Amino acid sequence: MTTRHLPRLLGAAVLTAGAILATTSAPAASAEPCPDVELVFARGSGEAPGVGGVGQSYVDALRGQLGARTLDVYPVNYAASTDFNNREAFANSVIDGVKDAGAHVQATAANCPATKIVLGGYSQGAMVAGYATADRAPEGIPAAVVPQPLPAEVANHVAAVTLFGTPSSQFLQQYDAPQLTIGANYAPKTLQLCAQGDTICDGTPGGQPSFAHTTYGFNGMTNDAATYAVERIAPAPAPVG
Repeated sequence: MTTRHLPRLLGAAVLTAGAILATTSAPAASAEPCPDVELVFARGSGEAPGVGGVGQSYVDALRGQLGARTLDVYPVNYAASTDFNNREAFANSVIDGVKDAGAHVQATAANCPATKIVLGGYSQGAMVAGYATADRAPEGIPAAVVPQPLPAEVANHVAAVTLFGTPSSQFLQQYDAPQLTIGANYAPKTLQLCAQGDTICDGTPGGQPSFAHTTYGFNGMTNDAATYAVERIAPAPAPVG
């Protein structure tokens, strides 16, 4: 199996997961009123605009665990390119996603300071969300090409970072992508989930897409991630009266 098959296989994997989940896209966050919680989520490679299959499963799990607290969802606006062998197209896809995710996190922190933000992503989207937390430009990438790191005070508004199937260092190396390092302000509240047998995230050298990479929406891990996030969000206020 060669790397030229990767885009086709990932596309097939996404379609498989989508068929199983029968998902819908989540709406963008509304400006008023401010929600208790805002999920900023980046979909995986080749998924239609929105939060994607894994993202929708995560949204459903969060809503179920948040109870009466309100949740708005912002799908990161980026290409989620499957053209991995076109280094420029793939890099632009990720960079655009990092810019959009970071801008929305900053806007939410400024406009809705009491809102707790959850940042997340699946597969390529996990790269986007992870890079968005970085303290500095990735090694080997000119700082002018990537957005400035999020201001330190913004981290106080982010309750949790939850990443599904994050491409491993070995996988990133295949495509000359910079290594992913979670920023120091976010590392203590970051959960990275890797399904057993997922060769994209488990460090398998030369790992090609496996069925395990498509299972996050129905293997229980979105529920685990929701529990992790909700535990880091301030408790719901006691009812009045």
